[in-house]
Amino acid sequence: MPKDIAKTPNLKSEIIIHPRTYKRGHQIGSHVHAQAQFLYSISGLMNVTTPAGRFFVPPQRAVWIPTNIEHSVDVITDIEMRSVYIEPSWLKRHTNYSKLNQVYLIEVSALLRELILATHQQKASKEKINLLMTLALLELTGAEDASTFLPMPIDARAKKVAELMLGDIHSMKDFEQLSFEASTSSRTITRLFTKETKMSFREWRQRARIMNALELLENKKLSIKQVAMSLGFSSTASFAHAFKEVMGMTPTEF
Repeated sequence: MPKDIAKTPNLKSEIIIHPRTYKRGHQIGSHVHAQAQFLYSISGLMNVTTPAGRFFVPPQRAVWIPTNIEHSVDVITDIEMRSVYIEPSWLKRHTNYSKLNQVYLIEVSALLRELILATHQQKASKEKINLLMTLALLELTGAEDASTFLPMPIDARAKKVAELMLGDIHSMKDFEQLSFEASTSSRTITRLFTKETKMSFREWRQRARIMNALELLENKKLSIKQVAMSLGFSSTASFAHAFKEVMGMTPTEF
């Protein structure tokens, strides 16, 4: 879908509060905003895609999207979404703006969650929202990066391997087979993935599978054992170990 300038509601305010509810399968095509966006869900799972890669966003995560960054959203499960749009002029007056000039995914602390929810109260005044967002952005800039981000390589050869993998996440094809289908060598792909994603291909593939596991677990159609087997893990224990490395919790805790 071509990039488009998204229409943001209530442009009279520098801070725009925008709660939405979407059903599973809903897609918001590629677009940009003239405002920065803080994107968070109270419940449900979404996938936010930017030129840098894919961000898988369960309720304990949130995405910060600066102005004019192309992105799309895929709703994986029924979702209750909370968005805050902020004019660049407000950001420059209230925060260290240089820290907020790139897309990133964060773990949402209990404090940040309550601050964002408070901005969405129906009777919140402009003064209260300004104060809440000042505190929220201070909390945001100090938050830890979340691990549910899957960076995409830029080089066409490595990108082809990544797309082959993502197109058939359950595939058991080995590294050499994928490299061959991308008309390049495994040595070249190893070098490119390390350089462009800061991850080895094995680490990248593992994270891609765990991201897919989030969707399968959230939809609750398969047991943990079935999810592990479908993604090529040798046992439930090995899947649980890999899941905890990425998510910081076991599949059962998720």
